Amino acid sequence: MGSATAYFLTESPSFDGRVLVVEPDPTYARASTTLSAASIRHQFSNPINIALSQAGTEFIQSFHELVEVNGEAPALGFRDTGYLFLATEAGMPALRRTHKVQRAAGAEVALLSPDEIGRRFQYMNTDGLAGGSLGLKHEGTLDANSFMQGYRQRARHNGAEYVKDRVVGLEVEGGKVQAARLAGGGQVGCDWLINCAGPAAAGVAAMAGLELPVEPRVRSIFVFDCRAQIAQEMPLTIDVTGVHLRREPPYFLAGGVPREDVAVDGDDFAVRREEFEEQVWPSVANRVPMFQEIGLKNCWAGHYAYNTLDQNAVIGPAEEVPNFIFANGFSGHGMQQSAGVGRGVSELVVFGQYRTLDLAELGYDRIGRGAPFTEEAII
Repeated sequence: MGSATAYFLTESPSFDGRVLVVEPDPTYARASTTLSAASIRHQFSNPINIALSQAGTEFIQSFHELVEVNGEAPALGFRDTGYLFLATEAGMPALRRTHKVQRAAGAEVALLSPDEIGRRFQYMNTDGLAGGSLGLKHEGTLDANSFMQGYRQRARHNGAEYVKDRVVGLEVEGGKVQAARLAGGGQVGCDWLINCAGPAAAGVAAMAGLELPVEPRVRSIFVFDCRAQIAQEMPLTIDVTGVHLRREPPYFLAGGVPREDVAVDGDDFAVRREEFEEQVWPSVANRVPMFQEIGLKNCWAGHYAYNTLDQNAVIGPAEEVPNFIFANGFSGHGMQQSAGVGRGVSELVVFGQYRTLDLAELGYDRIGRGAPFTEEAII
């Protein structure tokens, strides 16, 4: 999110300022982006979330020309596999409701019956299913690190400066952030402070006297092998159990929501291996019978920047400190929404208002009001 914002600011002909990105880990080894499942979808229930992901799709389609420096750009490796949301009878009303919203917003999606699912995906057990929603275009997976590095290389080429350091305090006077204090010593004056600290965002907000209900939560990802092969492409499938599954040639990738889904320490990246045995494997083996015999090849854990109010982004300024801008709380949707959010935040800085997508409903004021932003399609 920091690099996306730096990118759009430095790409704007109307921006005449300087951009400094303070990054404590320039290797990005523990970044939510690089540890994510790296996917993009249009299947949300709220038009704003759909539009944000559509902005991501547009960026991906022109990625090379938008981020290239001297003709070079990272390879995204985007695979247009689609998402498949499965539902029982109890889940079908929500699926039909969101389908109408998605179609009205221009998403290319189809509702499928169990028979249609079985014919399209012959490896799948459809027992217990009442239907599913399939993304037909512009949904799939990509290299998340390459996506982020594309923003970064172009932003630096445009003049953005990256420094390895950590913000440890903010100087707030007259209701505005005047400067950021750095762990390496000294401080940096600023006209705008944009919080892109991911799972650590609440700590940065607190430095300005602001409360933000965002915390780090672990998500474990498991890569496994199966001797039996699936000949066709597999969409990223969200089972009725909440476990998600996709093909990652030559392997498969799966994960889910821990039963004990609680805040963790910012340095806790331990894989919850019991999830594989107790949640993930039983679910994928039921839905894809050939997965009853698989071998675990790899696993890792990353952090969701989890918004405990409503699992959606918090974007825009704080009324109490108007030059403090949030770009936080994406709860797993950050990478795919980064282009739309980076552009929106840059518009706030440059023009004082949103010009492309109106993201006001995702504003910080809803936190104080305790008014959740409704989104039914949360993974």
